[in-house]
Amino acid sequence: MWDTIVDRMLQRLVQDGELAVEWPDGRVTEYGQPEEFSAHVKITDASILRELCLSPVLALGEGYMDGRIEVAPDKLYDFVAMLVRNRERYKAMPGWVNAMQSFRNRIKHLWLKNTPVTARRNVAHHYDISDDLYRLFLDRDMQYSCAYFARPDMTLEEAQEAKKQHIAKKLMIEPGMRVLDIGCGWGGMALTLAKDYGAHVTGVTLSSNQKRTATERAEAAGLSDKTEFRLQDYRDVTETFDRIVSVGMLEHVGPPQFPVYFDKVAELLAPDGISLIHTIGNTCPPGPTSPWIMKYIFPGGYVPSLSDLAAPMENSGLWTTDIEILRGHYGPTLHHWRDRFEANVDKVRAMYDDRFVRMFRFYLVACETAFEEQRQGVFQLQMTRKQYAVPRTRNYLYRADESRQAAWPQAAQ
Repeated sequence: MWDTIVDRMLQRLVQDGELAVEWPDGRVTEYGQPEEFSAHVKITDASILRELCLSPVLALGEGYMDGRIEVAPDKLYDFVAMLVRNRERYKAMPGWVNAMQSFRNRIKHLWLKNTPVTARRNVAHHYDISDDLYRLFLDRDMQYSCAYFARPDMTLEEAQEAKKQHIAKKLMIEPGMRVLDIGCGWGGMALTLAKDYGAHVTGVTLSSNQKRTATERAEAAGLSDKTEFRLQDYRDVTETFDRIVSVGMLEHVGPPQFPVYFDKVAELLAPDGISLIHTIGNTCPPGPTSPWIMKYIFPGGYVPSLSDLAAPMENSGLWTTDIEILRGHYGPTLHHWRDRFEANVDKVRAMYDDRFVRMFRFYLVACETAFEEQRQGVFQLQMTRKQYAVPRTRNYLYRADESRQAAWPQAAQ
């Protein structure tokens, strides 16, 4: 029975692209028509069929992790992207699946409260597993967020450096300014702002690994006097700062905490201050987080739409001076990460096991697919306390880099 339902679901769903499914009894069924993507999938265990009917997104990820669904590693992206592209084009999912998605969207506030206790636990789940894992696929500076491909031929290192410089320009930092970095990661942004711009940066994180690594990096770079890294919830910060930056952290806040977040930015920002929040964002109506991503990768995570953020931003009392939406940047970033992950897959397998490898591979593939096949991009939200804290036009962002390097020769070294 369950194989018949899955077969009918695939007949409706897969119209573009070629998909061959090998069933547990050895039968092979083909779907779709020639297009960009093609894949052969083997279902090795009939138990996954019922799960695919009831919760297809969760079951697809779990089935691949457990080996009940087999796809060649070099074809996993084609397989997932094919399913997502057809779903986006034809809206052909069964009614009960759409109803469950709608229900999860309505009750998302129940599991996205992200109190200080749950926020710390959620961060540890993903970021405190091992810095060595992330070193295998991130750039040298360990930037774990969207790079900025000002040119399509940039290396990952060049594009991540370009991202930091693009953000720094929007912050208009001057030597001696006090900067708060909310969700500072492994310290790359803080170290750049301290070294290249002469700022004093306080970074806060809930990850013990990241705090330790950022502090060690600052000491090694001779920047301990210009940086401070704390294991602290942003909600507990009390000082005032000239600039506030937050890269890739808003995705962990959750809708119930959005008003708290933006009110806190307003509270901590100096009268002439500038803040820049860089976050993944949906350019479509709000929806729930993927149940597989929520369970295995980012518990408590949520990608906001602009409509989620509009009221909290407006009610904070801050000026929204610029919103830039970066398109076509995170997909290539994830593709670089995925290439590096696969190049080091034997090392990852030695650190963990085959199931972890499949889990992380599926995570990178699913995220790349989201940016290439769905309406997902990156928001850069510039907010100030005063209207004229930043120039009236964006021209200041695109002045020749030589002017900055002339003022700060060490930045070019």
